[in-house]
Amino acid sequence: MIVSIIIMLIVALIVIALWVSAVQQHKEKQEAERRKELTKQKKIIEEAEDVLLNSANIPMSENILRIIQRRIYDALASMVQLSPSSKELKSRLNEAKQRLGGPIEANNSDSLVLPDNDKQLISLIQGIKKLRAVLRSEHSKGKIESQIFVAEDKRLEKLQLRINVESQIKRGISARSANMVGSARQYFEKALATLNSVSYSDEYVNSKRQEVEGYLETISSELKASNATSLKKKAEQEQDDLDVLFAPKKKW
Repeated sequence: MIVSIIIMLIVALIVIALWVSAVQQHKEKQEAERRKELTKQKKIIEEAEDVLLNSANIPMSENILRIIQRRIYDALASMVQLSPSSKELKSRLNEAKQRLGGPIEANNSDSLVLPDNDKQLISLIQGIKKLRAVLRSEHSKGKIESQIFVAEDKRLEKLQLRINVESQIKRGISARSANMVGSARQYFEKALATLNSVSYSDEYVNSKRQEVEGYLETISSELKASNATSLKKKAEQEQDDLDVLFAPKKKW
């Protein structure tokens, strides 16, 4: 009888130990998932804030700025649900709510000053790509109307095209000024290929295509003239060599 009781107690202890272990593992799994989700939302906020920092360099409409602010607010709301005891997160959520309901200064202008530094230029292009990715993400979640998404994405696409084309033209002009005709032609050809790759046509695309084609025609004419001059000089040099070779020898 005592042996049976001892066996039952041992079995009960094993079952309890397994149950406690299972509960502990479940809690650890939940905590790991909570931390993973917190990291995900934190990354969303950081990327959105980086995009807002670029608003000084990238013209952004009120729609875009509101979308980004809403994205930050939603991410903070998710973090508060995951960490309801965090006063810091609650404070940031209230600040985000106030910004979302307050006035906003938008920049709807398409004017853009290209940086001279290549690193800054790359950062500018990457900023636009990130912004377009944010818009696609929010649109896929149903948080942006399709009409607004299409209009804003098209505007950013044209802005990205402008940066690409203008930078290539700027480099081409600089190379040409330095008498690096081959490099200049390559830059202009890249700009033309970019313009020809777009699926639409507007005043900017048409005017820049004509401008780039004009540069390429001028370079082609200059190269032809240069080659003709070089051939003429070469022919004259060869003729001089023949004259010297077949000239009557002087008697001393």
